[in-house]
Amino acid sequence: MITMKASLFVLFFLCASAAFGQSVSFLNAEPQPLAFPSHPQHASRQPMGLEQNLLGDGAYGYTYARGERPLWDVVSESNAVPLGDVARVFKKEHATAKKADIVWTN
Repeated sequence: MITMKASLFVLFFLCASAAFGQSVSFLNAEPQPLAFPSHPQHASRQPMGLEQNLLGDGAYGYTYARGERPLWDVVSESNAVPLGDVARVFKKEHATAKKADIVWTN
């Protein structure tokens, strides 16, 4: 549990750091234009690299095919439950749920 002394220290530290951030005067207030570094080698012509198989020796069973498939071949039909049915089920669960034995009042 945090004591009163520790919480006051944290509050003082936050206020002091905020005040210091506003009063720093040694920084130049002149705007500095943003300059991106130049990379001339990336824009020059280079021979293409060697072809690499990203899947290794084919041990992963990766296959591919060309062509188009209709959407109903790929997507399974979803059976969505209406929102009203879900609300009724939750209401029944709430009614049958175990209630607290002790009720505290101030």
